[in-house]
Amino acid sequence: MKIIETGFKGLMVIKPTIHSDSRGYFFESFNQVAFKNAGISFSPAQDNESKSSKGVIRGLHYQLSPYDQAKLIRVIEGKIFDVALDIRKDSLTFGKWFGIELDFETKDQVLIPRGFAHGFSVLSDIAIIQYKCDNVYNHLYERGIFLNDPALDINWKTGSTVPVISEKDLKHPCLKDAEYNF
Repeated sequence: MKIIETGFKGLMVIKPTIHSDSRGYFFESFNQVAFKNAGISFSPAQDNESKSSKGVIRGLHYQLSPYDQAKLIRVIEGKIFDVALDIRKDSLTFGKWFGIELDFETKDQVLIPRGFAHGFSVLSDIAIIQYKCDNVYNHLYERGIFLNDPALDINWKTGSTVPVISEKDLKHPCLKDAEYNF
């Protein structure tokens, strides 16, 4: 397992070591000892999975403290463009976003620390995403930032595909008007 820093404090790309042969493959999708040896404190409390069709954009979601969540994101089928937006007030990268294509072939993952909003767009016909969270979901603390906030200028890489976005996600405020407490 190779852990790569991104330039955003705590935001890491995880490249697993994949062992393949005629039978298939094996890899560790999470190893707490490897994380700890790399100076990463991450203890999952909840495992989530979602399935979406091509053109779906979900995000940008987060939860307020004390229910804020770090997330370890991986794709088990398909391909996505994954986005993490830093909303930590005192961060040098506040208001900046990091984007990465994740797919089932490379099995790369992204570890998103607390204090980030998260979203993704589906680039393949379907995508199944699994993510471990270090805190449980609490709807009272759930918040979002408008995924097409002009100040963020995120290219969701949907190309000519018409984006499919929930009513809820279309109603989130822009970053300048969002509530966050990190």
